[in-house]
Amino acid sequence: METISENRAFGGVQGVYRHQSQVCGCDMTFGLYLPPQAEAGPVPLLWYLSGLTCTHENAMVKAGAQDYAARRGLALCFPDTSPRGDGVADDEAYDLGQGAGFYVDATETPWSPHFKMWSYVGDELPRILDANFAIDPERQAITGHSMGGHGALTLAMANPGRFASVSGFAPISHPSASDWGRKQLTAYLGADETNWGRHDATLQMRAVGLDAPLLIDQGGSDQFLNLLKPEALVEAMATRRQPNTFRMQKGYDHSYFFVASFMADHVAFHADALGLR
Repeated sequence: METISENRAFGGVQGVYRHQSQVCGCDMTFGLYLPPQAEAGPVPLLWYLSGLTCTHENAMVKAGAQDYAARRGLALCFPDTSPRGDGVADDEAYDLGQGAGFYVDATETPWSPHFKMWSYVGDELPRILDANFAIDPERQAITGHSMGGHGALTLAMANPGRFASVSGFAPISHPSASDWGRKQLTAYLGADETNWGRHDATLQMRAVGLDAPLLIDQGGSDQFLNLLKPEALVEAMATRRQPNTFRMQKGYDHSYFFVASFMADHVAFHADALGLR
């Protein structure tokens, strides 16, 4: 593993690292913030999954999470959103290919050799963190923005007991019924929609629900509301009687100004669920 950078931040260290991924078949880069408490031993971890067009860097730089994480003794991991590099398939559209992995394991050509973000985030990268950093593998939580919110919700529902808490900032909530989803799921997983179920938060909520506390913030002036379809997830949660906190935030859009505005609440939500004072 290569250390790209390490910077002191709020008493801890914000690092950026690159490693060869066996799952994705290429080099992958991730950001990891270790709070000052990690100097004394393993600390709980919050995963932050980013959205379309983002890299590991967007939330790491713009979300303002490190300050709040340092106060509570919480590590933060910022994975990339897709495989990248020469020989990795791509598309001219911003919402397919590099930067748009959708947190699935692709089965279709030309994506299947590298686009394995479900296994990368769900299995390979956690093992790398456990082996190389002061991370407590038994105390973890997950959040994400937009496409990353979709990934956080679906990974959590597919892995009951793994995450102490789950949250999302404007998650893509019903991708099998949205242009932010049908295009990508068809490309990566094929036209048979029976293969899409575990990658749709609304369908998963209806089918299995979630065994962890859930917080969702959605901007009321989000320019992508028709693509995100939060109302479908809200209806599924109500039908299942799923405990949750869903907040429609008046006047907020889809940007990182929105994410940063409510990041303190989300870090506190996860820190509380992980038993951090």
